[in-house]
Amino acid sequence: MTPIAILATVLAYFAVLFLVSSIARRNVDNAAFFTGSRQSKWYMVAFAMIGASISGVTYVSVPGMVSQSGFGYLQLVLGFIAGQLIVAFVLTPLFYRLQLTSVYEYLRNRFGQQAYHTGAWFFFISKMLGAAVRLFLVCFTLQLLAFGPLGIPFWVNVALSVGCVWFYTHKGGVKSVIWADLIKTTCLIVSVALCIWFIADDLQLSFGGVVSHISQSDMSRMFFFDDVNNKQFFFKQFFAGIFTTIAMTGLDQDMMQRNLSCRNSRESQKNMVISILLQFIVVAAFLMLGVLLYEEAARHGVTATGDQLFPTIATGGLLPGVVGVLFIVGLSASAYNAAGSALTALTTSFTVDILGAGKRSESEVTRMRKRVHIGMAVVMGLSIIVFNVLNNTSVVDAVYTLASYTYGPILGLFAFGILVKRPVRDRWIPLVALASPLLCWVLDRHSEAWFNGYHFSYELLILNALFTFVGLCLLIKRGETAQKI
Repeated sequence: MTPIAILATVLAYFAVLFLVSSIARRNVDNAAFFTGSRQSKWYMVAFAMIGASISGVTYVSVPGMVSQSGFGYLQLVLGFIAGQLIVAFVLTPLFYRLQLTSVYEYLRNRFGQQAYHTGAWFFFISKMLGAAVRLFLVCFTLQLLAFGPLGIPFWVNVALSVGCVWFYTHKGGVKSVIWADLIKTTCLIVSVALCIWFIADDLQLSFGGVVSHISQSDMSRMFFFDDVNNKQFFFKQFFAGIFTTIAMTGLDQDMMQRNLSCRNSRESQKNMVISILLQFIVVAAFLMLGVLLYEEAARHGVTATGDQLFPTIATGGLLPGVVGVLFIVGLSASAYNAAGSALTALTTSFTVDILGAGKRSESEVTRMRKRVHIGMAVVMGLSIIVFNVLNNTSVVDAVYTLASYTYGPILGLFAFGILVKRPVRDRWIPLVALASPLLCWVLDRHSEAWFNGYHFSYELLILNALFTFVGLCLLIKRGETAQKI
């Protein structure tokens, strides 16, 4: 595809998003922006959540990583399923019963103002960095395929991308996000299915031949039980998947903002169970696509690997032009929608949790929300530019490594609040939340020397939460019982 054709495809996708946003934002007040007025249909949210959980990272990096880790990523996804069940049947009823706009309001009710702000700030840092990493990937890809060849600098690419994301979410809020996710899910499923079909046709493989070919490939290994020091070791991945989902879905304002837009907890639970099962199937399809992409690359002498594999094959003229169009549409859908939902969630959390919107009038909250929304877009754009300068690792690895350090304290706070019915000294909670990831960083730096070659993976999230939990135990007020929530 030519650079102009690529940019035209992206603009066409944004035109669809703007149309959806203009419909969704009709009669939208602050409640509709923050929670969709809790009127979303559960089956629509379930379908939308498939796309919500698949960002540009999954779309580009997961197919490219099969040469290094095979189908080992599905071990993590199995953990996602178990973690999603915990979120659905433990956290969701609690959040609905408390009628929360932001999930971090629970921390204020359970511990106090310091815990509340600690959770909100950790979410802000984690979500902003995570969203920047995800949007960086699509900006990097578009720079490689379109903006770079046209001589347009990276910062202009970022400014246009973030500006478009801001525009389609600035009024509709979570309603726009859910409708955009419906479009995104459809685009992703159609895109990956047709890409597999076209590549299989070029490799002269039938459907049965595709399945047989992939199952016989060395890249299709799913389970790793042989080496505990391997980052792909099953129990590392599985338990990391459980706690990652609890933290990055159940305790994440971005993801729960969609789930809490359903009418009641029962409908939200149905949406969550169905969406996670369908997500497993979609991720498996991405991994199958990865095997075929490497086969296609080998056949045509293409040396690209990792994050550059899918873009190179799809847009390099090796396959029909429609494959390139499908790739650009799928990438745009996955990355821009993820950035849009993150921008909405960051606006909600910062407005409600940090600026205290609940104490202000509707008109004051509206003005505040609009200013915060612009501010979040600016910070996101600057974060992407900084990440472009500093990036030296796989994007998938970067996302989950960031989550291990920033979501750990949030997970520890909620786990203690739900499991231990004792009050704590609220003013010291920020210190515990800062000390926990610092201890994890020290252990990670010295783990191979201290633990006979053991190398930490995403299970650092569990350790981080455990340190926070233990620290809160040291802050318990003796002889008192926490207020029942």
